[in-house]
Amino acid sequence: MAALVRGFLIQMYMIPSGSMEPTLDVGDHIAVYRQSYLTHPPRRGDVVVFDGRGTFYPNRVEPTGLKAVGTEIGSWFGLANRNAYIVKRVIGVGGDHVRCCNTAGKIVVNGNPVNEPYIMPGNAPSAGKFNVKVPPGHLWLMGDHRSDSADSRAHLGDPGGGMLPDSRVVGKVVLRIWPPSRFGSIDHGGDRRAG
Repeated sequence: MAALVRGFLIQMYMIPSGSMEPTLDVGDHIAVYRQSYLTHPPRRGDVVVFDGRGTFYPNRVEPTGLKAVGTEIGSWFGLANRNAYIVKRVIGVGGDHVRCCNTAGKIVVNGNPVNEPYIMPGNAPSAGKFNVKVPPGHLWLMGDHRSDSADSRAHLGDPGGGMLPDSRVVGKVVLRIWPPSRFGSIDHGGDRRAG
């Protein structure tokens, strides 16, 4: 029963880099709710884990045939290669116009400046400028540690232009479970007015 819960509802991951600081630190263990997007797509502000093959890792070869089936089943039970999985925050969803930045230095979504209290202290919302339209069924993702995150901005020139198909999302990060001193829920707030 525990394997079923782990495989189909909750998946555990360990944070390998500082790209989501201060929300997630290197070595934090997180719980990801895999069923979170059965009734609605990811929303702005959500912290998600996704499979970066073919988008954030454009040169990684996708498995085919039986190997693809085995990889998918293995990922449900936590047996697949975790190196392809990335955690970032959803900044734009399908149909959004996302740009950086306004005269106050804030990211703007659909004409509205976004309040981002989760950004690493001392970081600007983005050091580089961008101006993108997110296609339907896709996401624009950024790390909270903006100066140390290879996110959608870093893939503007790659196939897909830094956009992630929302079908690649594994689930929503719901808890930091380790270390005990950091146990707690994840801030998915931010500013969702942009719609």
